[in-house]
Amino acid sequence: MRRWLQPRRYLHAAFGQLRTPGLYRRDVPITTARDAISWWEARRVPFNLIVGSAGIFTCVVIGVVAAASWALFNRDLRPDPPLFAVVLLYGLFANICFTGGWITELFVRRVWPRKADRFATSSFSLGLLFSVLLTLSPGIVVGAAGIFRLLRHL
Repeated sequence: MRRWLQPRRYLHAAFGQLRTPGLYRRDVPITTARDAISWWEARRVPFNLIVGSAGIFTCVVIGVVAAASWALFNRDLRPDPPLFAVVLLYGLFANICFTGGWITELFVRRVWPRKADRFATSSFSLGLLFSVLLTLSPGIVVGAAGIFRLLRHL
C-alpha cells in the first residue's frame, strides 16, 4: 500500500522518535561552542513539532468552543486580534526563547564548565515542558470556561 494512504503509521513512527530519551541527553560531553549550538539546533525541529502540536490542539479547542457558543448562545467569540497573527507571534517568541537556551548554555559553559552539559539537558527538558504547558493553557482555560457556561445555561 502506498505511504500516503497510511499516514497514521508514519506519524506514529515520527512521534515515537520524539519520545526517545536521546532527545534530552548528551552521550558525549560537548567541548566547543559550535558543538553546543549544534546540539540545540538539532532539537529545534522536534521542539517546534511538539509545541506546534500542542498549539494545534489549543486552536481546535478554542474553535470548538467558539462554534458552540455561536450555535448554542448566538454569541460571536472571534478573537479581536486575528488568531493567525497571535499564533505567528507566539511561534516567533517561542523560537527566540529556544535560542536563549543555547546562549545561556554558552554563558554557563564559561562560568561553570563542568556543569554545562547537565544544565543544557535540564534546561531543554524543562523549557520544552514549560512551552507545552504554556501553549495548552489558553485551550484549557477557554475549554473550561465553555463547559462552565454550558452548565450554567442547563
